[in-house]
Amino acid sequence: MKYVIAKYVRLSLEDAKYDSLSIANQHSLLDNYIETLGVENAEILEFVDNGHSGTNFERPAVQELLELVKCSKVQCIVVKDFSRFGRNSIEMGYFIEKVFPIYNVRFISINDSYDSENYNDDTGGIEVVFKYLVNEIYSHDLSKKTKSAKYAKMRRGEYQQTNCFYGYKKSSNGHLEIDEVTAPVVRMIFELSAENKNTSEIIKALYANKILTPGEYKASKGYNGHNISKCCNVWSKSSVLNILNDERYTGMYIMGKRSVTEIGGKNSRLKDESEWIKIPDHHPAIITEDLYHEANEFRLRFKLGMKKSHAYPLKGKVFCGCCQHTLGRRKQDPILFCDRYTKIDDSAECSGLQIKQSELEKLIFEIIAKQAEILSGTDNTSNADNLVFMLKEQSEHEQQMRQIMDEKRRLYEQSVLGEIDDETYLAQKSVCDAKLNKIKESHSDLVSKTAKIQINSDKISELKAVAKAVTNEKSLTRELVEALIDKVEIFPEKRVDIFWKIQDFFEEHSHTA
Repeated sequence: MKYVIAKYVRLSLEDAKYDSLSIANQHSLLDNYIETLGVENAEILEFVDNGHSGTNFERPAVQELLELVKCSKVQCIVVKDFSRFGRNSIEMGYFIEKVFPIYNVRFISINDSYDSENYNDDTGGIEVVFKYLVNEIYSHDLSKKTKSAKYAKMRRGEYQQTNCFYGYKKSSNGHLEIDEVTAPVVRMIFELSAENKNTSEIIKALYANKILTPGEYKASKGYNGHNISKCCNVWSKSSVLNILNDERYTGMYIMGKRSVTEIGGKNSRLKDESEWIKIPDHHPAIITEDLYHEANEFRLRFKLGMKKSHAYPLKGKVFCGCCQHTLGRRKQDPILFCDRYTKIDDSAECSGLQIKQSELEKLIFEIIAKQAEILSGTDNTSNADNLVFMLKEQSEHEQQMRQIMDEKRRLYEQSVLGEIDDETYLAQKSVCDAKLNKIKESHSDLVSKTAKIQINSDKISELKAVAKAVTNEKSLTRELVEALIDKVEIFPEKRVDIFWKIQDFFEEHSHTA
């Protein structure tokens, strides 16, 4: 089994100002240090997060690295300093003190002179903990300064977003100007609403005029931030309502509507309107204030925060198998899942597609209940026995390694005291090293196999728990759906394809409701 060393490099947008923190310099420092480790034939893997904050671990490269750690495919991680790996003291401590020791991963922070191999399961003492806290305090301080500068720009009326909202584009000097292609569409939406047209009627008018959705329009300009494969020129209700509810089309500058709930996090909350930064006549208006108020006069204001959530078992899980749109839920009796997107196009293969909610839930529950009977009879005894045996074998390996290390120390003492000559010392030390390397290799392989058996055993136990829960239910529940179902696709003639989350016990099959 190869000895794998992982180099982890991180550069945030703020770090890019300092040449010493550049990716090239970090690579050079790590490469030079790894050479001094003296590990022969080691496999070197590189993991780079460019432009990511260290305040959380939601970074693609670090997540990929941690997955390899969980699979026992990495034996050593080397970083420039603690802050490169992370600035959150709690999460840093968790990985370095809990996770890495479990998987026998050596962690080295070069500039902090920290090597977990030198601490024998100790945390590194108050000095290491202090460095965690310094890094976290630095992040908090930097965040406050960045936020202060950002709000100062907002109060001056500077446009802070990279992409302009629909109907506008950025001029050469960075100011907002009207996009002559999309601005007429915005006016059309407001004028139709002022004529008391509802959102469905507005969507039909947009489709009849073959007007690209906002996502499709951005894609036509080279922006690929949205999945437009399911749009087909069909606007969503939320897109229409968001435009109708956006006062910026009257020339009003609006910023600072949301604030993050934690430093470095992605979650945010909508602030009270009194806290927003608003500046009238900031940019050219597409519509008048009168048209804005007229369009919204006979329509309920669309606010996501006030939207009521209707909980039902298959919420967000049912899709059209033809056009891949999420099926809407019509709440009249009987309750139906139906494709609202293709209702406006009679020529679509799935136009008018619908299925009763009760029929679909009954079909899925019957399949789950039948599978639960099979899972309930699954025997996990052999896995448990193997696990006990392998853990015992691991303990024996560790004892053998300690004995060999003791033998090497005795040889060294004998050599220093002159009880044996250098030639004898080197010969016997070579024998000990060969034994130690052989046991280490076997031990590493055994740890990997043990981890896999543990995961499989835990998985079976979890599935048996789910099966037990199913037997206590009389019908489909949201909890069962979340645990077992990825999505459900409906086709014409009531053909149903179910995609299960647990592929080991469920296969994707077609059924008929």
